[in-house]
Amino acid sequence: MLLSLRDGAPTHTLPMVQRDYPEWHRGRQRYAVWAIIVDSEPVRERIRIARAQLGDWLLPASARQPHVTLFVCGFEADTQRHDDDFTAEQLAVQTEELAKLDHARFALGIGGLESFAGTAFLRVADPQNALHALRERLVHGGPEIRQSAYLAHLTIGHYRQRVTATQWRERAAALTELPPIALPVEAVHYCTYQATDLHGPLSLRQRIALRD
Repeated sequence: MLLSLRDGAPTHTLPMVQRDYPEWHRGRQRYAVWAIIVDSEPVRERIRIARAQLGDWLLPASARQPHVTLFVCGFEADTQRHDDDFTAEQLAVQTEELAKLDHARFALGIGGLESFAGTAFLRVADPQNALHALRERLVHGGPEIRQSAYLAHLTIGHYRQRVTATQWRERAAALTELPPIALPVEAVHYCTYQATDLHGPLSLRQRIALRD
């Protein structure tokens, strides 16, 4: 849900129920995304500070590597039977489009603490509008699997407690306006994770290097 607790809507967090979601994965095994993997100790330290600030409101730290999602592909499948299936042919188109773009390296700015209803995150600034250019190429492989408008962000955790927006703003206030940390981006990755484990690690399946 793309609503900001800091701005007053929604009125409270939505705790995550930790269970298998067979109605979502329908027996399919791997879920695929394009992502920017965070390989920066200053950013990792900011994640640790933010998680400590929110404390027991969050579920235990995920095994998933810190990352900025670039494009949500869907479930890997041999053939497209469902709207959220993603085939090898679609991946080949996306890879070719990224190669044709030949995008230069860029930097994102990792900012202060913010929150959707279900997840806390760090804001992501994209001063060169580089993410838009990459996403425009990826859509040639098929529409993105997305319920609401894209907003670049760096998830730090899912909620396990229902807290009000007022409580959240009071606890998070010291971290909401932090100066951005530069995150150099030298590559984008095609990644998958086990669909029955919503907090499992990303498997880095393909790396597309950006030019110097």
